[in-house]
Amino acid sequence: MLKKLKEKFVEIDGDLRLEERSNEIYGVTAVFETPDSVIEAAKKVEDYGYAKWDVNTPFPIHGMDDAMKLKPTKLGYATFTFGTIGALSALAMIAYMSGFDYKNIIGGKPFFALPPSIPITFELTILLAALFTIIFTLVVFNKLPKINHPLMETEYMRRVSSEAFGIFISAEDKKFNPDEVIGMLKSLGSNSVNLVYKFATDEDKIKTPIFKPAFLGILAGTAVLTAIITYVVLNYAIYTVPFDWMTNQPKLNPQKMSTLFADGFGMRTPVEGTVARGFKPYESYGKPDSLIRIISNPMPFTKEVFELGKKKYDTYCSPCHGNYGKGDSRLNGQFPNPPTLHSDKVRNWKDANIYHIIVNGQNIMPSYAKQINENERWAIVHYIRALQRSQNALDSDIPVDGNKK
Repeated sequence: MLKKLKEKFVEIDGDLRLEERSNEIYGVTAVFETPDSVIEAAKKVEDYGYAKWDVNTPFPIHGMDDAMKLKPTKLGYATFTFGTIGALSALAMIAYMSGFDYKNIIGGKPFFALPPSIPITFELTILLAALFTIIFTLVVFNKLPKINHPLMETEYMRRVSSEAFGIFISAEDKKFNPDEVIGMLKSLGSNSVNLVYKFATDEDKIKTPIFKPAFLGILAGTAVLTAIITYVVLNYAIYTVPFDWMTNQPKLNPQKMSTLFADGFGMRTPVEGTVARGFKPYESYGKPDSLIRIISNPMPFTKEVFELGKKKYDTYCSPCHGNYGKGDSRLNGQFPNPPTLHSDKVRNWKDANIYHIIVNGQNIMPSYAKQINENERWAIVHYIRALQRSQNALDSDIPVDGNKK
């Protein structure tokens, strides 16, 4: 194989080239030293009416598109077409799976709904648009793969790919005349104008090596080997010491059995007699009303406290007690209505009594100790007192000329 490869290289002008060139002209190249000079030259070439020519630069040059009077690329049409195919394919796939193949009723929703289908539709649109844009760029627009393009292995390509700027005019152009083209490019300021000849072997007749059985076999073997290694790693290696990274370490998981304790339960109740750090227990929790300690409300009478109390009351209390504490439940008979908070009994209660009911619950009312913290409970008590005063106002509460009596 190495011997056959070596035979393809020939020495031309002291350099080893891939293969010998023919006498058929491929085109003319001209090298320019600055971006400004190549832009001006490109404008002149366009004015002369040449159609098959190109500019090669080591980096993009602003304004070159206008100088060459390039038409908008048609690549966008390919991107739009395959993006649309991706979107329609995704919608059709989701509609078939959800509406025909595997119907599931979820919360009364329709089998196929557009809003939840948008993420998958978006992903498939982007995937097909990006994938086929690359394929069209390489295969259709750039005519790749090519293994012996005539511009390769030339001094022109070495320079314009690193530090110079160049113009190439193809021999396939209808106006192409070697002498006229060379003279024109020299008159535009190029000091390096050369003819480029085609290779002796016609590149269009060369069998593309990527389709050879040997290459396809290597590609398939690599894919199979990658799949096997991935399967072994993901299914066996990561579960083997030391690669399991303590996946199977002794630990207690929620809702799981445990052999560490005699009763087999992994979830444990708090140790009796202990208190969580920073937590102040309620001393009368679980005791009857007659045994509670009479504690004054520690929360101040401020606007912020009343707003907090109103917010928590509206959230947790008003569904049963009503917005104004009258016992007119908003649950439409789905739960027994509680007594009014404006009775003489409740109005004569101490703040600690109401606080105690919130913590312990009463009759069918459950405890709200886990939903509402200590300060929020006292804030609710303040708000209940405000509701009671608003619904049972005294004459002394009515302002006269802006002042109370």
